[in-house]
Amino acid sequence: MSELNTPQAGDDQAHDIDVVALLMRQHGDIRNLFDEVEQSQGEERRDAFRRLVRLLAVHETAEEEVVHPFARRALSGGEQVVKDRLAEERAAKETLAALDDLDTDDPTFMPQLMKLRKDVQEHARAEERYEFIHIRRSTDVTNLAAMANAVKAAEAIAPTHPHPGIESAAANLALGPVAALMDRAKDAVRKAMGNG
Repeated sequence: MSELNTPQAGDDQAHDIDVVALLMRQHGDIRNLFDEVEQSQGEERRDAFRRLVRLLAVHETAEEEVVHPFARRALSGGEQVVKDRLAEERAAKETLAALDDLDTDDPTFMPQLMKLRKDVQEHARAEERYEFIHIRRSTDVTNLAAMANAVKAAEAIAPTHPHPGIESAAANLALGPVAALMDRAKDAVRKAMGNG
């Protein structure tokens, strides 16, 4: 069970103005997509898995661009907290990369998906406990809203596929099909954070 109280799922305005609530909602969306992949077959499973991959890539990129830098600066022991989250993200990306090479009908797909789900859920719980709850305590409503806007800006240009071994959004974007995405991501985040 989450240690944070979040607004109701239908309360989109609250999600839009609070980075913690926005990211918590995404954690719920990720859980729902795992369920959808598990419970579907054939083309429906392939489609659900593509959406899961996209959301995981977007979510982690946004955290790497916005949440981790704030945590490093603002939280007591923030550097170690972020280092631990990046190690978890790398493990999940490695499993995701292996899954991405499999057809969803492959007999080894579901066991790999279950491993990914376990890794992602453990990572999400650690983020909620060691980052999110402390971020909310460490800043004000204005900064939470600015970070939410920056997360949405990073999501708009996030890579479709995460690259294992590269736990920075800038490096992920540089490996994308268009190198200019890296500059666009930085510009979008800076503008959203009021530094552009």
